Amino acid sequence: MNLIDAKKTFQKAKKRKRVGRGPGSGHGKTSCKGFKGQKSRSGGNLRTIFEGGQMPLFRRIPKRGFNNPFKKKYIILNVKDFENFDSGTRVDLSKLKDCGMIKNIKYDLKVLGEGVLTKSLTVAAHKFSGAAINKIKEAGGEAETLS
Repeated sequence: MNLIDAKKTFQKAKKRKRVGRGPGSGHGKTSCKGFKGQKSRSGGNLRTIFEGGQMPLFRRIPKRGFNNPFKKKYIILNVKDFENFDSGTRVDLSKLKDCGMIKNIKYDLKVLGEGVLTKSLTVAAHKFSGAAINKIKEAGGEAETLS
């Protein structure tokens, strides 16, 4: 092993650049800011989105539509998705989360009427379509509306 192969285990902290401390420092007079112009002056910071006076990108691109921040979001399931439950069980958000059909329960549940239901279940959801209510009742079940 040679001295050149040895790794440096301790590295000294790099000294910060001290500007405006005379010509001998190498960073005197203009303090590394060059001559004249907005960036050389105090408080001469530009916004990060500033594009030199041309029309900014966010103003050039067309704006379309409207995003409603208060829009109600629903987890949508169909009647056919409840076939794997045993007859007579109460199906609600917590039951669906436990069996892995939904990931979280922060949104409301809406049940639609696609498919066939053969078991009598009590389904508790925030909203039902008309077809879903009919199919659940035809199978001998009950549709419970949550608030």
